[in-house]
Amino acid sequence: MNDDIETKIQAAVHDPQNVGEMSGADAIGTVGSENCGDMLRMWVKFKEEDGRKVIDKATFQAFGCQTAIAVASVATELIRGKTPAEALAMSGEELASPLGKLPPMKIHCAQLVEGALRDALGGEEAVAPASAP
Repeated sequence: MNDDIETKIQAAVHDPQNVGEMSGADAIGTVGSENCGDMLRMWVKFKEEDGRKVIDKATFQAFGCQTAIAVASVATELIRGKTPAEALAMSGEELASPLGKLPPMKIHCAQLVEGALRDALGGEEAVAPASAP
């Protein structure tokens, strides 16, 4: 990994945003990968804004590598204010974009977050995390 991405990941892990269970969540999604041992759960709360249902807040718990924690942290910030359809349209790469381009061996971390979000929002297909090389 390049130094810029590593620095951003370390910063996100050192001060992760939106960590922990959310009581009264409107949706919960869980995904795990047997290949790498990572597991992620995401809670989502909605609100009405200008006649639209949007994500008010999202929180997460992650068990696994630092990159998965960092991606979940930035993703919970990115999806705030989006409709469920807008959030479901985001790829793992988009959810991880504030960190920079992830190396191939860490793409599964972004897919893990994408899968938990899809599970929470009832996406038509939950995304299975790619196996680690």
